[in-house]
Amino acid sequence: MKTQIAIIGSGPAGLMLGHLLRQAGLDAVILERQTEEHVLSRIRAGVLETVTTDILEDLDIADRLYTEGLPHDGFNLADGERLIRIDVKGLTGSHVMVYGQTEVTKDLIDAAPSRGLEIVWEAADVALHDVESDAPYVTYKKDGAEHRIDARFIAGCDGFHGPSRKAIPASVGQPFEKVYPFGWLGILSDVPPCNHELIYANHANGFALASMRSMTRSRYYVQVPLTETVENWPDEKLWDELCVRLPPEAAKNVKRGPAIEKSIAPLRSYVFEPMRHGSLFLAGDSAHIVPPTGAKGLNLAASDVRYLSRALIAWFENNDQDAIVGYSDQALARVWKSERFSWQLTMLMHRFPDDGPFDRRVQVAELDYVASSEAAQRTIAENYIGLPL
Repeated sequence: MKTQIAIIGSGPAGLMLGHLLRQAGLDAVILERQTEEHVLSRIRAGVLETVTTDILEDLDIADRLYTEGLPHDGFNLADGERLIRIDVKGLTGSHVMVYGQTEVTKDLIDAAPSRGLEIVWEAADVALHDVESDAPYVTYKKDGAEHRIDARFIAGCDGFHGPSRKAIPASVGQPFEKVYPFGWLGILSDVPPCNHELIYANHANGFALASMRSMTRSRYYVQVPLTETVENWPDEKLWDELCVRLPPEAAKNVKRGPAIEKSIAPLRSYVFEPMRHGSLFLAGDSAHIVPPTGAKGLNLAASDVRYLSRALIAWFENNDQDAIVGYSDQALARVWKSERFSWQLTMLMHRFPDDGPFDRRVQVAELDYVASSEAAQRTIAENYIGLPL
């Protein structure tokens, strides 16, 4: 098989890129090692920046987003009984949209056949070859047979553990990483949210987040040590701890229900440079990971895809080399700013095992400053809705 762009991975990054390329009349094929059912079962983030909703709107795949999504004009930081509202809409003129990543993925997959976007499911043992050349190719196994796709470019949208980043030699790439000494224990339940906006809570027992996927489905998290297991947290124990950590006015509104999904996600900050090597480009989690505190993971993937699609379209339509050459630096400039914001919010709202009284006083001082300073709130709001492309 031959194509212009071979895309590895059918997460939102790969799917959005494939749709944008097909919209411009380019040929693209997506390879996914999992089944479609598995991809659609993954529980992920749900706060979308304008950069992400704009892509779906430009693709004319936003009907369900605007019908079922929840526009949010602000969010809250909590410390004890204090609730600090960040008026995102008032400070920036924009809002974010609460709409689950699983729903975004479903919308993109459902639209693929009518747009001529081919997705090869259950593509095993995907390997990238000759990525330094102008004629790279990808091999994979399916139904017991070996397959090969020849392409002009390869887009690695296959997440942190995929083969794309590993195809870049160690002599070329450099990783930057910070691993946090805790994880987030999350519960998804079909109960109404305790607040109409998200609450990020700093408590002596650790961080907690009150979030949602809809007005009838809630997503909550509590900070736990990396040594914890889900088995140690039956539903009632988790609900009890959540209500301890949230401010009283939110805790009293928590509705309890059985877990649809419960898991522990470790936190890390990670960036791989460069995001291009020869004819291979990285986008999304294959190049960077952010702690979920700032809701940046999916949105960074969307900004990568916007930059990359423009660069690839310019190359094929106008033989524009500059956009291809500049992709990595352009994407990384936004990545690092988002990494900074996610790191800063993580440091502010979590309790670290080695923190002493000084560290706690600094957190209190920072929250006091945010509560009393419109300039500080504006800075947070600007980063929360996503910095301009």
